[in-house]
Amino acid sequence: MSKTVELPQENKMGIMPENKLLLSMAIPMMLSMLVQALYNIVDSIFVAQIEENALTAVSLAFPMQNLLIAVGVGFGVGVNALLSRFLGERNFEQANRTAMQGVLLAIASYVLVLLIGLFGTELYMRSQINIPEIIDYGVTYLRICCIWSFGMFGQIIFERLLQSTGRTTLAMATQLIGAIINIIMDPILIFGWLGFPEMGIAGAAIATVLGQIVGAGMGLLLNIKFNKEIHLRLRDLLPDRTLLGRIMKISIPSIIMSAISSVMTFIMNIILVGFTETAAAVFGIYFKLQSFVFMPVFGLNNAMVPIIAYNYGAGKPERMRKTMKLSMMYAVLIMLLGLAVFQIIPEKLLLFFDASPHLLEIGVPALRIISLSFIFAGYCIISSSTCQALGYSMYSLWLSLLRQLVVLVPAAYLLSLTGVLRNVWLSFPIAEIVSVIIATIFIRRALKKVETELHMLSIPTMKTVPSDK
Repeated sequence: MSKTVELPQENKMGIMPENKLLLSMAIPMMLSMLVQALYNIVDSIFVAQIEENALTAVSLAFPMQNLLIAVGVGFGVGVNALLSRFLGERNFEQANRTAMQGVLLAIASYVLVLLIGLFGTELYMRSQINIPEIIDYGVTYLRICCIWSFGMFGQIIFERLLQSTGRTTLAMATQLIGAIINIIMDPILIFGWLGFPEMGIAGAAIATVLGQIVGAGMGLLLNIKFNKEIHLRLRDLLPDRTLLGRIMKISIPSIIMSAISSVMTFIMNIILVGFTETAAAVFGIYFKLQSFVFMPVFGLNNAMVPIIAYNYGAGKPERMRKTMKLSMMYAVLIMLLGLAVFQIIPEKLLLFFDASPHLLEIGVPALRIISLSFIFAGYCIISSSTCQALGYSMYSLWLSLLRQLVVLVPAAYLLSLTGVLRNVWLSFPIAEIVSVIIATIFIRRALKKVETELHMLSIPTMKTVPSDK
């Protein structure tokens, strides 16, 4: 007697009302991102209590840390978009294989970062500053973060697999456990509480990687137990050149975009240190504080990408467009709230980091000027990620390249020639104004191409992926 095989019912991403779907997926991600932002800030608050040089070292280490995260998140974006598209096409075998190719990329990324941690951290710090104490702090912190980064890569990929099938609450749980462990262990290891040795800046790094390792372990367990739409099979860990190529097609532009951000931060640090190392510390504090504004938008963004990719695969352009518009509306609202906070209470924000009078003098105008860019940033983030979800990753890449390296860095350098530090901060809103114009052109072009393609094919599922143009 033949056995009837039941196909899984259609995922909620193809049938639930768009606003309800977006919020149900985004709110858990936004909350978990806020916790991520909180532990980043708490980390710096505790490091600042060691001394200002330790805070400056962490600020100078940030571009390298950001680059590591960029690699993990970039591959996660590719896996997320492709896996969601296969689920929309109801191609479950390819979805399973895509998931394990993502795990393979996470392993390969860790091996590369391990080598950087062992041999490249001192050279990196010396390229920005020549103060021995700051270099020592930075090398200690970065070496630990790189050598034990397998937890970070594992946590990111297992979160993305949960997000790809709409299980954002479970993805949030993996981020929460990692963040909570980091927050708890930071003061214990930095200051030697509860019988632990006083480790200083090394304690901050150890607390970070410990949280990541626990989060990765929890992510793996949640995928195995609850993520029934994909199955993690060891045989699918063998390299699949076709799938890896398709993942890379989406991921590489995303990685390059984030790498561009790291290059921008690296160059900005060099420009700012030319005025005073305190300016670099202010810039580092800004990045920690702005994460409280940007992280919820990234959480919204992470919810939007699989919804758009799924409905692209399912051939539902109206759901794609409505999801994008709702995401833009919420993103702009979040950024405007952030702008208000930065404009009204910059002093109070800086005092969380034991700000000296000199740091306050530099930091207050810096926060007020840079935050003007928030007016446009939410729109640009959603536009860029929509292009990625639709397979037009090169549009996102060009937008990021233009904003951060073609406009922002040259503007910052030219403004630094005036000899007035305050003028350098103006480069941020200038760059964002240019990017909002380009983002509008790109998103309209990408949507028009995809909707034309879906209309011409006139089939309920998509079987092809547009080439990046």
